[in-house]
Amino acid sequence: MNDTTIPRLPGARPPRQSRTGLTSTGARKAGSKSARSRAREFALQGLYQHLIGRNPLAEIDAFTRDLSGFNKCDAVHFDALLAGCVAESAALDAFIVPLLDRKLAEISPIERGVMWIGVYELQHCLDVPWRVVLNECIELAKEFGGTDGHKYVNAVLNGIAPGIRAAEVAGDRSGRGAGKSRC
Repeated sequence: MNDTTIPRLPGARPPRQSRTGLTSTGARKAGSKSARSRAREFALQGLYQHLIGRNPLAEIDAFTRDLSGFNKCDAVHFDALLAGCVAESAALDAFIVPLLDRKLAEISPIERGVMWIGVYELQHCLDVPWRVVLNECIELAKEFGGTDGHKYVNAVLNGIAPGIRAAEVAGDRSGRGAGKSRC
C-alpha cells in the first residue's frame, strides 16, 4: 500500500522518509556523496552537453562550474574526467563497442557518458579501486540514466575491467583483494 491510498487527517504530516542515505529510487542522497562522486556527476552533465549539443569544452566547463553545488565537488577530478573523456572519446569508444549488443548510436548519451567515465577512470585513476569505479558508474546510471541502464553499464564495464586492470581484478576475484578502501 502506498501513501496515496492511506487517508490522512487535514493538516497531518506526511510519513517520514528513511535516513538510509538513499532516495526512493535507490540512488544515494546528495548529503551522502563524496567530493569525487559529485565530480563524476558534474562531469557526466558536461559529457551529456558534449554528446548532445557538441558544445565547445570551454563553454561546457564554464557552464558546469556555475551550477549549484559545484563547490562541493573535487574540481581536479572533474577537470580530469571532463577533459580526458572528451579528448580520448574515440579511444574510450573503442573499448566499449566490442561489448555492445547494438550500435553505438543507439546507446543513450547518459549511459555512453557513464561508460566513458568508467573506462577513463579504469585507465587513468589507478588510486580508485576497479570495483569502486564500477559501483560509482552504476550509481550514476541509476540516478541519471534509464530504468535498466545501470545493468547495461555494469555488464559493459565488468567486461572491460579485466582487460585494463588484469592483476587487480584477478587478485580481487580470487579473494586477495578483499578489504580495499572506498574512495
